[in-house]
Amino acid sequence: MKRLIAEFEKQSFVQMVFPHEKTDWYEYLEEARICFKDIITTITKYQKVLLVCADIKEAQKYITSENVVFVEYETNDTWARDISAITVEESEKRFLYDFTFNAWGGKFESSLDNTMSKVIQKVYQCEIQTISFILEGGAIESNGKGVLLTTAECMLNPNRNSLAESEITQKLKEIFGLKKVLYLRNGYLAGDDTDSHIDTLARFVDHKTIMYVRCKDKNDEHYQALYAMEKELEYIAQENGFDLIALPFCDPIYYQGERLPATYANFLIINGAVLVPTYGVKQDKEALEVFERFFHDRDVIGVDCSVLIRQHGSLHCVTMQFHCVN
Repeated sequence: MKRLIAEFEKQSFVQMVFPHEKTDWYEYLEEARICFKDIITTITKYQKVLLVCADIKEAQKYITSENVVFVEYETNDTWARDISAITVEESEKRFLYDFTFNAWGGKFESSLDNTMSKVIQKVYQCEIQTISFILEGGAIESNGKGVLLTTAECMLNPNRNSLAESEITQKLKEIFGLKKVLYLRNGYLAGDDTDSHIDTLARFVDHKTIMYVRCKDKNDEHYQALYAMEKELEYIAQENGFDLIALPFCDPIYYQGERLPATYANFLIINGAVLVPTYGVKQDKEALEVFERFFHDRDVIGVDCSVLIRQHGSLHCVTMQFHCVN
């Protein structure tokens, strides 16, 4: 039986891609590299990191942990969540699926990102299979028990795969061995380039619990869409026996006049810890407390991601967990 492994299951390593001069980080490259260093240093206290670098020697000026494996490859950008392979299990064997990446519907140059996994596949400890279907890791959430949560805005967008909803649903079920594909029809973040990736809005934290962002401010531009999403989630929870946990919504954060997609739903679960993005706002404390109440068996660690959201992503977006070893 095929199964899409959940993030909260035991991991082999986390993959990241280090910022370089040819990425969109170039205007504040040093700030970005320090942020990536902080994330990597935190993860390596618990498990290994596979770091893809355009220049290994340059990256090693920042990263010195023995728990980091370096591999040299130049990417277009650094969003490891969306350009990396995805771990699947079948008959107790684990392997990787390498999907097509087209930069969230052709918004940016992505040829190098799309070929990354094929070029560096020798560093992985399990077989890699190419899948001719456009899909990003940030677009899907698995509960590890045959249920996939996604958004209609992204998964059914014709800028990805020109297929009907029924065809995409069937395709996902076949690829991942799913019982159910659940689509959220509402919810978005201003400044998001991904067409509403699920990992900015709602996430599985165990087999039956979903954390999601809730906006209480009726004057905020997100209120109506996130309220409608909350009602959808309540229905999904009732129909599937799921529990819901609400995360606070950030005060508006701007950079160069643009509202940024800051969200606490973009957290990363690793072995023994959960890393929570923080943004230097008053809701940071409340968000960390929500995680601490739920994750009794993991350390809860806040990581300042104020720099990451300038490029419209956050902590989860720059990481991808692998489960190559049973």
